[in-house]
Amino acid sequence: MDSQQTTFKTYLPSAITLILIGWSGLAATLYFLLPFVWSRWAFFVFIIMALTGIALPIVFYFHKRFPEETPAEPNVIIRQSLWVGIYGATLAWLQLGHLVTLYVILGLAGGLIAAEYFIRIREKANRRIPAYTDDDSS
Repeated sequence: MDSQQTTFKTYLPSAITLILIGWSGLAATLYFLLPFVWSRWAFFVFIIMALTGIALPIVFYFHKRFPEETPAEPNVIIRQSLWVGIYGATLAWLQLGHLVTLYVILGLAGGLIAAEYFIRIREKANRRIPAYTDDDSS
């Protein structure tokens, strides 16, 4: 699949599935389960799915609105959406111990943004320029 012609239609089934399973599972976990170990794990899994599904169209829009010199590949958009889900679940987990402060929120966000920045640098460094032959030139 060519990344320049990627439309949101390619992400729509996964975004809808993540949103539906995530939010319905989260609601079922909160309403029907007691706060034991396995229901807490289910809570974190469903909150990752729900936030990732919500973030997927937003991240896609940002990549279309603010394009780079090379368009983002689909795995980049999915990975950045997953960072949002992991960020939200980590904040929820830290809130169980009453550890969330403004500095924790900003520090965790800065750390995840830095990790994504270094991953993108590594991907750009490993990108190969296609070799052209005399037959390819016009």
